[in-house]
Amino acid sequence: MLNIALIAHDGKKHDLIEFVVQQKSFFKNVRIIATGNTGSLIEHCDLDLDVIKMKSGPMGGDSQIAALITEEQIDAVIFLIDPLDVHPHQVDVRMLLRICNVYDVALATNIRTARLLISAL
Repeated sequence: MLNIALIAHDGKKHDLIEFVVQQKSFFKNVRIIATGNTGSLIEHCDLDLDVIKMKSGPMGGDSQIAALITEEQIDAVIFLIDPLDVHPHQVDVRMLLRICNVYDVALATNIRTARLLISAL
């Protein structure tokens, strides 16, 4: 079973939830690892998906997911980044993106790339 990390900045959470709902058949067959708030929103959609929640991003969730990547427990990351907002944990965001590149983990940072990524998987 594939392990897919789902993360979204506050301004992109609605887009990610809409994407997960639209792609429910794909996400039914994967294990979702999500940051806390994003994972809670997915759970509240009653989609009957397997969601493992980390802490919220600003409280260390991005770092927890990065650690899982280094342990080769994440196959791909969908991280919808809001480029028009300032994020207090920007250092953690950059670190997570860097870890994806270091460990050659597929990474989508917008909806169009996310669609391409899951179609390839």
